[in-house]
Amino acid sequence: MSLNSIFQYFVPKDKKFFPLFEQASNNLIDMAKLLKELVNLADVTKRKDLCRKIEDLEHRGDDISHQIHLELGKNFITPFDREDIHTLASSLDDVADFIHGSSNRIELYKLDQITDPMIEMADLILEATEDVAKAVHELRNLKNIRNITDSCVRINSIENKADYIFDKAVGELFEFEKDAIALIKYKEVLSAMETATDKCEDVANVLESILVKNA
Repeated sequence: MSLNSIFQYFVPKDKKFFPLFEQASNNLIDMAKLLKELVNLADVTKRKDLCRKIEDLEHRGDDISHQIHLELGKNFITPFDREDIHTLASSLDDVADFIHGSSNRIELYKLDQITDPMIEMADLILEATEDVAKAVHELRNLKNIRNITDSCVRINSIENKADYIFDKAVGELFEFEKDAIALIKYKEVLSAMETATDKCEDVANVLESILVKNA
């Protein structure tokens, strides 16, 4: 048995970090579901209500992230590297920020029409957050490493798809959109959505780093 395995055996299992990480990842799914509902909403007058709900969840994510950092300051023994705990919390918070940023731009820019690429992006964001949550929930015991790595691979694939959709959509905007202001608005929304998938990939990278250090 390796020294690291012996150490892990004596680390208390009832720490608050795992439940907090799970809450943060579940919160991302809730935000992504609302974003998907937003871009598929036929009645634009109801957008404000959905945007407010997403903003409330983003604030909840901030509170969870703050609690994780508080626990980091109070606990000498942590389930894995302190720097990785900090980075994972920050990465999850970044995803929430850009999901909120996407919905906020849709509302602020008062987009008349939601485009197909935006709907596709919202679907991909939801898929990515679901895999983030699956991987995070497996962190408790690190017994199902394959499940975590599979989720990370899927997140990377989703991010690649989002890149393609973003590049193609922006290319078409420059080719067909004659209104410069509308072009900027749509590009900004698409950029925020694409960045949300980038941030999910950042979470996957942190999770893979944790696996390497605790293998």
